[in-house]
Amino acid sequence: MSLVVRTLSDRLVDIVRDRILDGTLRSDVAIRQDALAAELGVSKIPLREALTRLEQEGLVRSQANHGYFVRDLSAGEAEEVFALRLKIEPEAVAIAATRATDHDHRRAALALADLDTKIDRHDIHVGAANRAFHIALIRPAGRAITLQLLERLHVLSERYVGKHLEPTGRDARANDEHADLLDAWRSRDVDRLHRDMHAHIETTLIDLRRQLTPDDGAGSQR
Repeated sequence: MSLVVRTLSDRLVDIVRDRILDGTLRSDVAIRQDALAAELGVSKIPLREALTRLEQEGLVRSQANHGYFVRDLSAGEAEEVFALRLKIEPEAVAIAATRATDHDHRRAALALADLDTKIDRHDIHVGAANRAFHIALIRPAGRAITLQLLERLHVLSERYVGKHLEPTGRDARANDEHADLLDAWRSRDVDRLHRDMHAHIETTLIDLRRQLTPDDGAGSQR
């Protein structure tokens, strides 16, 4: 039996990360550490540890004498994150499709149903649901390092997914693309799956290029 021990810092990382990804913590103001620590019932020391770890994840930035800020969405970051996903994710999902069990199929179907519901309701947690669906397609590959890399890339992608779904009409297209991906994955149609996943990620990136100007997120480097 394995024992998983989660520290207070681990739990704070999850809590603060969720608040960043759902937009509760905004990028244009400093994170009020005193108020946040008091709200969560912790001291500032473990909270600062959590913020340092989130800075390493790329979600926050520190500024001397001003504290921590949520990083702005950035055209450059979107290019890098989605380019990496294009190189890694289609192959990982194709491998996973050949190894997935009936249990894996059920989990992926449930993840897609949850994602469709959140997209239709314009839920603030749609990015998290999108991440859960994609990870469900990747996990059966059994490649731990690849999974860790893609999990981190999907965390960084999460706010961009929300941004991508803002224009009218994107919801229905996203639902259709996800349904096609799941169908190809469950059918173990590797060629079609690889092609559709590449197109799905690339189309999102192309849309984001239109939404994010090169100057977007410039303040994140201050």
